[in-house]
Amino acid sequence: MKARIPIGGLIATLIGNTLEFYDFLIYSFFSVYIGQAFFPTGDELASLLLSVATFGLGFLTRPLGAIWIGSYADRVGRKKALLLTIVLMAFGTLGIVATPSYATIGPIAPIILVLSRLVQGLAVGGEVGPVTAVLVEGAPPGKRGLFTSLSSVSQGVAILAGGGVGLTLATVLDPADLASWGWRAAFGVGLLIIPIGFYLRRALPETLSEAKHTTASATLGAVWRGHKRELILTVLVTSCMTISTYVAQYMTVYAQTTLKMPPEAAMVAPLAMGSVFIVGAFLGGVICDRFGRRRTMIVSRIGVIIVQLPAFMYLEHERTITALVLSIVVVGLIAGPGAIAALTSMAEVFPQEIRSAGISLAYALTVTIFGATTQFVIAGLIGVTEDPFAPAYYVIVSSVISIGAMLMLGETKDRA
Repeated sequence: MKARIPIGGLIATLIGNTLEFYDFLIYSFFSVYIGQAFFPTGDELASLLLSVATFGLGFLTRPLGAIWIGSYADRVGRKKALLLTIVLMAFGTLGIVATPSYATIGPIAPIILVLSRLVQGLAVGGEVGPVTAVLVEGAPPGKRGLFTSLSSVSQGVAILAGGGVGLTLATVLDPADLASWGWRAAFGVGLLIIPIGFYLRRALPETLSEAKHTTASATLGAVWRGHKRELILTVLVTSCMTISTYVAQYMTVYAQTTLKMPPEAAMVAPLAMGSVFIVGAFLGGVICDRFGRRRTMIVSRIGVIIVQLPAFMYLEHERTITALVLSIVVVGLIAGPGAIAALTSMAEVFPQEIRSAGISLAYALTVTIFGATTQFVIAGLIGVTEDPFAPAYYVIVSSVISIGAMLMLGETKDRA
């Protein structure tokens, strides 16, 4: 009989997911200050680009986390894998919080920062597959999309929490304190709460039907040999959604550097993004359970293509908090349902014995190729071309490519 996940287990899964994504994503909200602390080049753009590039390095170990922890979850169990990821995230975050600046210990500082980001990437890379597998395998009949959406809802809560912490710090601290130690406090909040997530996950029920005594290479080989087409298509489908997500997360830096808005105004961006992420994800789960995964993905992405450029044009013209919030909300509400449909479909195309490894590998490849490069690419494009609409063009082009893959991916809503 199929395992059902109780409310307590559901809460444990989602709280841990929220904490891990908070610790991973809070970096992007404070890229400007991290660049000043660890990469004092004397050139504002160069420091920012180095800081953003270090943010991207966290994605390089995501495939390794997916391969190692994703296959581990299929062989030994989802629960043990999720306990492992939260421990790794604690070590990575501690490295960022505790490392002195370049001015104090010199070149060793950015080296430790890079290593810490690599450990964080390892944890997040291994998180998505087991979490999604637990939610899909524990969902009631006809509710797989809704349950899968809860993973993205928890990530929205992480973004909202990060934005709330950032806005609070930007409001109560002067710029000098925010640059010297305020950004460290934001990471410290997540570090202090991690033990709670670990404690709750210890009580998580196991949804894997049977543990298997096999190797990671055998599990991954089964994904590639038996489901190569599905793997490639899911990477192409989710590429545009990954780009959209990290363009949205860059809006804090974009508002400060391109639109020249003050830090306290720019920190409104993650608050708006987190709120709309939660609403859009929940709606996406309901919609794709009713109308199907593929239809929801395609309609959602066409809507993004239509509104993306006008949203940036409006924001660049107005340069106000209201415009910043409205542009994020409109695009986010349209993009959210498609992202949930894609994540649900990604889980449904792989059978249980390789599901966690399949999800993890597809997701990790996508964010490594597209997530790791998006913020660096758009920061560079804006700096070189001086075109404030470069992020919108990047999203539109990627969306057109992904729609082709969506048309080729079969409907998975009614699969057993």
